[in-house]
Amino acid sequence: MKKIIYSLIILFTAMTINAQNNKFTLLPLPYPAEALEPVISKQTVEFHHGKHLLAYVNNLNNLINGTEYENMTLEDIVAKSDGGLFNNAGQVLNHNLYFTQFSPDGGGEPSGELLQSITGQWGSFENFKKEFEKSGVSLFGSGWVWLSKDSNGKLIITQEPNGSNPVAKGLVPLLGFDVWEHSYYLDYQNRRADHLSELWKIINWKEVEARFEK
Repeated sequence: MKKIIYSLIILFTAMTINAQNNKFTLLPLPYPAEALEPVISKQTVEFHHGKHLLAYVNNLNNLINGTEYENMTLEDIVAKSDGGLFNNAGQVLNHNLYFTQFSPDGGGEPSGELLQSITGQWGSFENFKKEFEKSGVSLFGSGWVWLSKDSNGKLIITQEPNGSNPVAKGLVPLLGFDVWEHSYYLDYQNRRADHLSELWKIINWKEVEARFEK
């Protein structure tokens, strides 16, 4: 009995130390892994979230340990770092925003001021979608396409290579499509365009609108 209690104390202590050393943790999904099917399969979600994102989180915690970045927010790290630290912090931020912008009940169009801004910028929501998908398809290699707003509230579409995020440019990211192959290859193979066109069916526009209104 004493050995069991002693083992539990050691385990609890190790977990406490681990929690203290790991500032950033894996984002819990706001829906079951299978909830986004058939747009994104359960298998893709499990690999993308449970393996790729987890690796970025672990790398980030290791890289900031004992550095000036240890007590910074994720956004500040992305804005102020470079190299491997920037890439891993950017990917954590990218994926946190990515997974929380989806819903099994998503789709349709945005509303309110966000829709007005989109139609004012691109003429119609459909024109915006075409331009957004075009930016995603034409991005060479791995990276992201983002809808963001600048300090004046103007909307802008940017192509972000590798692990970059619009925060590094002083922008506020609103909606992001991941064009790294691990985000779609199990479901769409090399058909990136098909993957991007399907994502609109699961966008949680209430979440995107909330980011726009901040």
